[in-house]
Amino acid sequence: MPPTLASLVHHSALKLTVRAGGDRLDVPVRWAHASELADPVPYMEGGELLLITALTLDAEDPEAMRRYVKRLAGAGVAGLGFAVGVNYADIPEALVEAAEHEGLPLLEVPRRTPFLAISKAVSAAIAADQYRAVTAGFAAQRELTRQALSDGPEGLLAALASQVDGWAALYDASGAVVATAPEWAGRRAARLTADVELLRERPAPASAVVGAGGGDDDVERDRVELHSLGTGRRPRAALAVGTAAALGTAERYALHSAIALLTLTTERSRSLQAAEQRIGAAVLRMLLAGEPDHARAVAGGLYGELLDAPFRIVVAESASAPVGAVREVGGGAVRWPTAGALVAADTTGDPLGGLAECLEAAAARAGEAVLVVPERERLVVLAVDGGAAVGACEEFAAALEQARAEVRGRGADAPATSAAASPASLGSSASASASGDEDGLVVGMSGPAGPIAAAAAYKQAEQALSVARRRGRVLVGHEQLAAGSVVPLLADDAVRAFADGLLRPLYEHDATGRGDLVASLRAWLSRHGQWDAAAADLGVHRHTLRYRMRRVEEILGRSLDDPDVRMELWLALKTTAAVGE
Repeated sequence: MPPTLASLVHHSALKLTVRAGGDRLDVPVRWAHASELADPVPYMEGGELLLITALTLDAEDPEAMRRYVKRLAGAGVAGLGFAVGVNYADIPEALVEAAEHEGLPLLEVPRRTPFLAISKAVSAAIAADQYRAVTAGFAAQRELTRQALSDGPEGLLAALASQVDGWAALYDASGAVVATAPEWAGRRAARLTADVELLRERPAPASAVVGAGGGDDDVERDRVELHSLGTGRRPRAALAVGTAAALGTAERYALHSAIALLTLTTERSRSLQAAEQRIGAAVLRMLLAGEPDHARAVAGGLYGELLDAPFRIVVAESASAPVGAVREVGGGAVRWPTAGALVAADTTGDPLGGLAECLEAAAARAGEAVLVVPERERLVVLAVDGGAAVGACEEFAAALEQARAEVRGRGADAPATSAAASPASLGSSASASASGDEDGLVVGMSGPAGPIAAAAAYKQAEQALSVARRRGRVLVGHEQLAAGSVVPLLADDAVRAFADGLLRPLYEHDATGRGDLVASLRAWLSRHGQWDAAAADLGVHRHTLRYRMRRVEEILGRSLDDPDVRMELWLALKTTAAVGE
């Protein structure tokens, strides 16, 4: 600890005597400074032991001494050292009384003790304290490194919490709590997720202090420091450290060592990340080419059991991107987009990056493997069927759907949806992407598949992606296509134009009041050409219905005996009915 007035008084070589303020000798001394100015306050920083001989002071004037001492106390001076036997044989009572009144420690310095000796003693004590802090810091660094190597981030957090006599918490890229030490700190750490979210919006490295201690609440009683971890534009994690008071020098060394070690464990080098992406792309190509054994050999243990267990393939891209040219992947023809680049490198302008970050964070928390392959405006993901990454993808899409709906509800000129529109665990990506509306993210998800059926699963995901784009949806799963109707898949401008052109003559005929051919055709087709049942539905005689169907054939120039004609008419009727609804 730094030197105090008490340690100087007990210094055997200095022979200092306490004349006032004996109850405040535990005040730290930042420096010892000699000044004979009548008002040295403008040159003081606080925490100094001021040494004087009263060369320019009327130390026997009570009023002058009260003003002088009050100024010193107000400036935060730690104490006043008065040298006797120079200008005054003893410390004047006026100065002693003023110091007692203000509670300012007053030390008597004997003539045989030069001020330089006091300055050297203070300097030596400060240097010794700094040396102890540095030594303790190196010891803490060794201990933190040992724990990080043996027990990972959890062991490092436990060692850090012990070093700072407080608690520590680690957050992942999405702002969710990954680990805490001690365990009871989990509740406090969880209540800081909003502050972590704000910190993540700033380029790394960034830090913030939450609270200064002294509150009634558990968290408010702590002084919490937040630090982002990472070297890129977006932090990959965050560290929170809660203590009862501000950190000292040794504790600060320990904290900085922990930040460096956690950064090494959470931030992969760019070359390593690029290499993993190349491996992932190669594994994907082999799977799509029907070579699962080769894919497993290349992947090794990188993706755990992902390539053996049932998985789903997720294909995501910018909804405004063109379908793109056909590109050869693994020997098979696979569609890849070709136009444009990502809007920005950060999460708020990169919905694909936000989705990838969300899925990777969810998989990491669940301890499951996930394969993420970015390809220009497209993202391809292999995720465990029923796993955390698939669930996070669905939650991300649902939050983005809700945010888009709110943006559309407020109108095109309204500001973008706030972060509250999406779950906190998804970060700000979903709500920020909503401002782009249908020009944002679109996702297709396959059904469960194994390595042998990877190519079929990829085709399913692309089909679902195409339907999602047509419907203006964020996410469509392949099961939704199999369980639904084919009619909504035809609801685009070309099909509507075909249906309108095919049925327009019948609608024009009915508009003259000469019959109800459209309704009659719908009833007859719905009854599979059964005259009596269809006529009963319409409330007319079957001969009347036969006459109307002949008129339909005459007007359209098509035979209702042709099954293709009946199919086209039925789909046209369903399409126009959907438009009318």
